[in-house]
Amino acid sequence: MKLKEIADVLNGRLSENPDLDITGVSRISDAKEGDITYLAGGKWLKVLMESKASAVILKEKIEDIDIPQIIVQNPLFCFSKLLALFYPKSHAYSGISDSAFISEKASLGDNITIYPFAYISHMTQIGSGSIIYPNVFIGENVSIGENCLIYANAVIHDRVTIGAGVIIHSGAVIGSDGFGYAQEGGMHHKIPQVGTVIIEDDVEIGANTTIDRATTGATIISKGTKIDNLVQIGHNVKVGRNAILVSQTGIGGSSEIGDYVMLGGQAGIADHVFIESGTIIAARAGIMGRVSRGIYSGTPAIAHKDWLRAVAIFNKLPELKKKVDELEKIIKQMQNPSNNP
Repeated sequence: MKLKEIADVLNGRLSENPDLDITGVSRISDAKEGDITYLAGGKWLKVLMESKASAVILKEKIEDIDIPQIIVQNPLFCFSKLLALFYPKSHAYSGISDSAFISEKASLGDNITIYPFAYISHMTQIGSGSIIYPNVFIGENVSIGENCLIYANAVIHDRVTIGAGVIIHSGAVIGSDGFGYAQEGGMHHKIPQVGTVIIEDDVEIGANTTIDRATTGATIISKGTKIDNLVQIGHNVKVGRNAILVSQTGIGGSSEIGDYVMLGGQAGIADHVFIESGTIIAARAGIMGRVSRGIYSGTPAIAHKDWLRAVAIFNKLPELKKKVDELEKIIKQMQNPSNNP
């Protein structure tokens, strides 16, 4: 593909060499001759100078590099567009396998692909253009929108609603029972989980992620939210629009996560928590109660800037302890002059 064609696709400004042939897309450290890469920030400039890439996407032109540059507003986004353009995934329509089980009472839209050994239960609806990979289980009265992609071994339990353009990766479980028990007579008695899960449009759910159904009502994942692998979302949780939930995050029941919230890896969210829209929770932070908009770190979490100061002090604790011991010794000597030599 000519470099000028790539610049046009990205709506970018090309510095030179419009007829250069580009044959691949790669990160700076992996790039070879014929590849186009992108510059995420100044710290990668030295790596770029040593790279074999034939062209680079960046935000501002750099005068002292001798490869063609495409200047764009958002280099990472443009890089992702080129990855999709150069390396398209094959999810073409291939029909419905005779080896799949599909209830006669299921309703299927046009151009649906269902691979062998998928199981589609009674009264389930699947929208046009959706693709169901092998060994997927879809329970009764499930609604799946158009152009969804459900990878192998995913499980969608009864009465779950999934919007359009949703991607569910392998091993994900949607609509399993919420974790609820009542104690009586020294035993744990299961509370029936009779609610549902609602996944809105353009949500992506990572591999081996679990989203529990509500006790009553609905667990809701709102439009545009992206969920990484190995995330646990408890019953009656509500996640807002365009949130980011990174791997191994756990969210306790009945918590509410606002729009555009970002939860770092292994963040722990207690039950009945409210996190205001636009908040960032750092990796491994522990969250309880109501959290106003801001950036938080630590367990229990505090404002990130305070956490940085606290960590700096923590690293000095052995030295501070030694000084405190010395001061205590001096004070004891001052209080008991007879002990002085």
